[in-house]
Amino acid sequence: MKKNILTLLLLIFSVLSFAQTKVSGIVVDENNKPIAYANVGFFGAPEGIITNEDGRFYVESPEDRKVLSVSFVGYTTEKITLEKPVTYNMRVVLKEGQQLAEVKIYSGKTSKKNNPALDILRKIWARKRKNGLRMFKQYQMDKYEKVEFDMNTIDSAFMKSKIFKGMEFIFNSVDTSKVTGKTYLPIFINEALSNVYGDNVKNKVKEILVANKNSGFNTNQQLIGFIKDLYTDYDIYDNYLKFFDKAFTSPLSRTGIDVYNYVLADSAFIDKKWCYNIVYYPRRTNELTFKGDFWVNDTTWAIKDINMEVTRSANINWVKEIYIEQQFDVLNDSVFLLKRDYIMTDFALNKKEKSKGVYGKRTTLFRNHQFDIEKPDNFYKEEVNYADDAIYTRPDEFWEENRFESLNKDEKGVYKMLDTLKTNRKFKRLYSLVEIIGSGYIQRGHFDYGPIFSTFGYNEVEGLRIRTGGRTYFGQNDLWRLQGYVAYGFKDDKFKYGLSGSWLLDKKNRLILSGGNRRDIEQIGASLTTTNDILGRSFASSALFTSGSNGKLTNINLSSVALEIEPVRNLTLQAGFSYRTLESASPTFSLAYYTDLSQQRIKSDITQSEVNFQIDYTPGRKTTGYGVERHTVDSPFPRIFLNYSQGLKGVMNSDFDYEKLQLYYKQPMNIGGLGRLDIITELGKTYSYIPLGLMSIVPGNQTYFTIENTFNLLDFYEFEADTYATIQLQHNFGGRIFSRIPFMRKLNWRETVGFKGVYGTISDKNRLINIPSGLEYRAPEDFYWEYNAGIGNIFKVFKIEFSWRGSYITPSTNNFGVKGSFGFYF
Repeated sequence: MKKNILTLLLLIFSVLSFAQTKVSGIVVDENNKPIAYANVGFFGAPEGIITNEDGRFYVESPEDRKVLSVSFVGYTTEKITLEKPVTYNMRVVLKEGQQLAEVKIYSGKTSKKNNPALDILRKIWARKRKNGLRMFKQYQMDKYEKVEFDMNTIDSAFMKSKIFKGMEFIFNSVDTSKVTGKTYLPIFINEALSNVYGDNVKNKVKEILVANKNSGFNTNQQLIGFIKDLYTDYDIYDNYLKFFDKAFTSPLSRTGIDVYNYVLADSAFIDKKWCYNIVYYPRRTNELTFKGDFWVNDTTWAIKDINMEVTRSANINWVKEIYIEQQFDVLNDSVFLLKRDYIMTDFALNKKEKSKGVYGKRTTLFRNHQFDIEKPDNFYKEEVNYADDAIYTRPDEFWEENRFESLNKDEKGVYKMLDTLKTNRKFKRLYSLVEIIGSGYIQRGHFDYGPIFSTFGYNEVEGLRIRTGGRTYFGQNDLWRLQGYVAYGFKDDKFKYGLSGSWLLDKKNRLILSGGNRRDIEQIGASLTTTNDILGRSFASSALFTSGSNGKLTNINLSSVALEIEPVRNLTLQAGFSYRTLESASPTFSLAYYTDLSQQRIKSDITQSEVNFQIDYTPGRKTTGYGVERHTVDSPFPRIFLNYSQGLKGVMNSDFDYEKLQLYYKQPMNIGGLGRLDIITELGKTYSYIPLGLMSIVPGNQTYFTIENTFNLLDFYEFEADTYATIQLQHNFGGRIFSRIPFMRKLNWRETVGFKGVYGTISDKNRLINIPSGLEYRAPEDFYWEYNAGIGNIFKVFKIEFSWRGSYITPSTNNFGVKGSFGFYF
């Protein structure tokens, strides 16, 4: 949803500046076939570009350039005199050249043998861990980062759209991109100043934010966090570069020979250093690769300059183009340090040439390097909940003095534009609509109504169910929050409710007191590892459409109070007390049990008091906000969750005394160019005897959609256990296989495979006290397992998954199933 918020917000602002020389066109051979990856630039000048897969190019310069140079290996170089500063739709024809005896020329797919470019590449590999910052034990430097978003492909029809009525002044002027040649309108800018510290011996890095400023949203930490996550840091020497949660093969990767063609194209002095120029481009389309060129020094084998452009055929959604430039400074004659990093992304709904979209541009500058100044170990310890409002309210004078480079007219205009838009009624209405879509809440004063996406549901007990609720909201960093809901089922004619509150008692260590009460109907056992979330509700009992019967529902009255603390970043400890009553909500489903092993007395309802202790560790998790609630920035991260519960028989008429231990572990793994593997395992054991309502139910999935941590082919209550172990493996190849199949390449589908298994037992004591009453009441003692294969990225938003049972197969079981899911993924 955060991506939707940003995209919609970016439909509203304005600016001006013009380059002196602009040229666009196409490069073809003598047979009129486009030449991809040809070099196009101004003769004797640094500005240059490489043609795209269709042979098209756009290049510009702030200077008055007179000659355009176009070249490609195997063809003669064309030098074209420019008669005017702006020339569009130029057609350049390259003729095949004569091959010189002493020079090896490569075109098309290059050889992996006797290729001088590959000899240079191997020398880069040998030295890549000995270049730049890696040469020193410790380092520190100042960092300036500027992120800008622009609407692109602005035309008269777009300007006349009704959405901009009353805000036409934002289109006073537009500019042209030096990379794509499209018109654009700057609409948002974010600036940040930081101090960066690193220790290569301890493998530690710490970045301290000194100042942050953006056009109108200075205190919106969720937006700032999204921007930071959108453009993560990367190292071109790594084998794989991560952008938008996808692993692109670096042109400097040790596996690059398998996916790139390399050509030694030129050599020259750059900043008094003799360097070689290597052009590279993909061997196959649809893979996550780049095209471009780089200059590398002939003694240190360090990169001096590099540009990388993602080909339009790459299997990535909502992104039409990614363009990257990096420039390195030479220190003490042999140390190459990154001084400037520029990345531009063209976000669009489709990849057609004339499609409208949004440019996202990030410029990062580094200076004032210092080396081998060791810091104590506790220096690198992350703050748990550090907040300094002064960081986001630095005066303009501070920025004028401390920016690494001055803002241009466009960028200054963005700040002025939003100040004007804040007073515009039409803009305020649009902004409110965006907030509703993104958060799911409708704000009225200091109260948020919602979430609106949970308004309707259906199950066999309640029939059609409607729900309404809300929360207090004074700001994203609220120190306390109350929220609740009321629901009504038209079939059972009953009202349900939930109410909870949380208070942040200590900001530094995030000491939070929470509590609440819920009376509702739900599908217990919808997940193995459980918490006492008062307002949480299972999708199993709320889905509008399900397969099979979903009438095994329970009336639950749950009250809880808890105290949690975060002593170390991303490590949360919690202690709590809960009280609950459970009874069947349906005449066709029973929770009946014997009160003890003597089997003298039967009860059908459960009263239980319990204390629990939880440890939740999420290394690598990124969060935004400093209040009682925080938002997790989109990024896969590992999670380890441990829960210990103790039943308290006799406390508040509680029925059972027991101990329960549960462990949940999730590990996402990016496996380079092979995609991502998610590994999930859950372990649990209950000591002493308990009734069905307190046992661990192996979670089935009777919806038509895939749900994480459930088994696709199991029905509700098909397996129960008091001791269990599960394993889930889900791998997304990201289109790696389909891209090798010619007739499937253009579909950009992504293949997935998965495996899920569970082993569990039921003790003899639990078999004695429980009365199945219509349930088969069994545990997966012979190991239940199922496997799946899926095709994702259908129409960019849909995935279909096929599942097969591997065990417990009978004519009455669900042995094959098809489920789907929707999602917006890059």
